[in-house]
This record gives sequence, structure tokens and C-alpha cells, in this order.
Amino acid sequence: MDGVTEPSGALRSADFALGLRLDDIPADVIEAAKLHLLDALGCGLAAVALRTADEGRALVLADSGTAEASLLCSATRVPAASAAFANAMACHGLDFDDTHADSVCHVSTVVAPAALAAGEASAAGGAEVLAALIAGNEIVIRIGMAASGAFHARGFHPTSVCGVFGATAAAARLRGLDTATATSALGLAGSMASGLFAYLEDGTATKPVHAGVAAQAGVRAAALAALGAAGPPSVFEARFGLYRTFADVDPAGLAEQLADLGERWETPRIAFKAYPACHYIHGSLGSSAALLDEGSLDPDDIVDVEVSVPPGPAVSLVLEPAANKITPRSNYEGKFSLQYSTAAMLVHGHVGLETYSEAALSDPIVLDVARRVRYRVDEFATAAQAFPGGVRIELRDGRILSRQLEYQPGAPENPLSPAEVEAKFRANARPALGDDGADELLAAVRSLETYDDLTAALKPLRATLPSLDDRR
Repeated sequence: MDGVTEPSGALRSADFALGLRLDDIPADVIEAAKLHLLDALGCGLAAVALRTADEGRALVLADSGTAEASLLCSATRVPAASAAFANAMACHGLDFDDTHADSVCHVSTVVAPAALAAGEASAAGGAEVLAALIAGNEIVIRIGMAASGAFHARGFHPTSVCGVFGATAAAARLRGLDTATATSALGLAGSMASGLFAYLEDGTATKPVHAGVAAQAGVRAAALAALGAAGPPSVFEARFGLYRTFADVDPAGLAEQLADLGERWETPRIAFKAYPACHYIHGSLGSSAALLDEGSLDPDDIVDVEVSVPPGPAVSLVLEPAANKITPRSNYEGKFSLQYSTAAMLVHGHVGLETYSEAALSDPIVLDVARRVRYRVDEFATAAQAFPGGVRIELRDGRILSRQLEYQPGAPENPLSPAEVEAKFRANARPALGDDGADELLAAVRSLETYDDLTAALKPLRATLPSLDDRR
């Protein structure tokens, strides 16, 4: 209507986050949110047990402070923002956590630690935390979908750049902020958005920090707004707002994405990871795994391997520069190498956490096969909503083996079952918590809405590892 100003994206997001009731959320969305929370925690626990991305944990233990929230595998409770930072960093440390394909955001690794930390600090119950978590998920995803792939093109990591707003929305709700204050918190979050893909140049393990700073910033943005700090309501639409600054795109697409909040649910479309590596690898890697289901291969029989990926970020993230991808210099570079990961799959028949260990990265047989892996870019009809890929293998006897997956393992259209997600969680959590602790935490997450005391529900998380030497 003429003369009517549309509400800003921040105001719409704040209204949704504060007004959402658990009773209004479909059962399948709640079920998906619990499974993704469980998956994120399992990934974080596995990282702690492997001493991966544990610098954040060491930092917040050294800083100490008010005992507000639980820290993975520590009896020490720390300030909420610190817990969000360290736990998110751990949950993203192994790159085994979920991704929403259309927005290209790792969602749970940011929103879940922020929601849990803010929930503990405000003495919230499990039902309230679940609603805040789902609201944060939906907001992150829509912000990313409004500029899918555009953040990557400019070298920004949308997990962090978009994720901070979901973390802020969840924290604002759990703090009990009103709409105006929550809108201001989202405006403040825009000045805390960050995360560069510069680590790809040398394979440094910087990426987990992106999740940590986004989760921490979300908790802090809500706290600052509660104290009266002001943030621009036009943080998305402004001349120097999120979209024009970080993605060089018109922000008009956000209004369409936000228009059906509470009607269209994207949380069930977050994809679980079957392999602890960049999601752009999974379609092609799953194709290789499918071929191996039909019979093992002798590495000496492999003459040539051609992997295929869709156009877009995949080539720059997981295939180039080829020299570094063929011989990864670090475990993180291995996780972002389709050449190395494909060779490991073909040689060993599987890809897991051990695939990216220091010893595995120097396996001469795997590296020899990696040198035979080349790539092509193909059009995939599903590229906008999945991580498709293919593989073509030429054998010494002249046979050609090929497979293509339009939807990678773990995609909503090619899903992991709840039982498979729970099995992944147990395998990840067991080294840190043991069998009993893993089962206790699983049961708590699966019935989270029944807990009036979130800290009690999270008690298994605080089990200490005798072998873990706190880096203070």
C-alpha cells in the first residue's frame, strides 16, 4: 500500500523469535531440531576428546568468570558468552556438523551453543530453549538463502556472517527482551559479523573460530542491547548493511524469505554430514562409496579418477589449487580436498575421523591415488538445494565405473535415519563421555522439553576427561 513502510528484516526476525511458541511448531520440526542439537553436541564432544579446536576451551577456562553455563567436558561453569564461544568452536572443529544447502550455512554449530548458554544463564527450561533454538535456525537459514553463494564469492563464511543473527535471536528470546530491544540486538550483531576464508591459502585450522565468534557475539549482542546499546534496525537493508557490504547483492530477497516465517519450516532441511569433511565433497564422495558397495578396488588397478561437482564455490573450496589438494599439508586441508578424500575412500573403503589424522595424510598409497584424481564441473539440477557430485573411475582392465548422486548422503532427500543420527552421536560422544554418559545425554536431548532445569539436562556434558590436560 502506498505510504506504508514495510517492517525491517531485523524487526520481522525479532517478532518471530520472541513470539514463537513450542506448541505452534510442527512435531517433525521439533524432532529435527533435537536430532540436530544431538548431532552438534556429538561433534563437539568428539573434537574435545581428540584435542581438536580446544584452544577456545583453554582460553575461557583461563579467563574464568561468572559461573553461568556449561563447558564441554569440564566441571567448571563459565560466563554464557564464553561457553557459547568455546562450545561452538568445538562443535565445528571436526567439520562433521550439519549444513543447510540452500543457505550454505552450518546452522547448529552456531545456534545450539548460543541457545544452550543463554538458556542456562537465564535459568530457562528445555521447552523454551527448544523454541529459541528453532527460531534461531530459521532466521539464519533465511538470511543465507537471500544471497545463496554470494558470501562465498567474496570470501566470507556465511556460517559466521549469517549465523550471528540466529544466535542473537535465540539469546534475545531467552533473555526476555522486548521486540524493540531484540531488534536493536540484531542491529548490533551486524557489526559483529565476521569470518574470512583466508585459511584456505595454507590449510590453517581457523574455520572453527568462525562458529565460536558468531555464537559468542550473539550472546553479547543480546546482553548489550539489554543494557541499552543501540543497533540499526536496517542492518540488512541499509546502504552499508549486511547484503550490500558482505555479498554485493540487493537485500530485497530477504523480505520474501522472511514473509512465511512460521509457515515454511527449514529446520528439517538441514543436512546431516555422513563424512567429517567439507559438504561440497559429499556428493562425489558418496558416489565413490556407492561404487565400493558393489565390490572393492585394488589401488594398483585404478588408472584414472574423474570427480564431478556443480559450478560455484566447490572448485575453489575443495579442488583448487590442485597441488595442495593432492598432498594436504594439514588435517583441515585434507577435509577440504576432494582429491585426497576420494583417494582415501577408494583405498580404505571408508572416510572417517581417522582419515584426516597426521599419519593418514602421509599414507603413500592414498597420495599416489590422489595424483590420479582430476575433476570436471557439471550442471546438476539439484545444485541449489543439495551438494551433488559424481565419480568416474577407469580401471586397468578397461572397465569404467561411474556413479552420480543428485543428493548427497544425509540430505533431506537422501536422509540419515534417526537411528543413524543417534549412532553417529554415540560414536562421537563415547570417547569423551563413555557409553553411559553418551546414553544419558542422548536421552536428555530427546526429551529436552520435559526439563524445567536446563543445567540438570546438560549434566552429562560436564563429565571430565581424566586424560584431558586443561591448557590454561
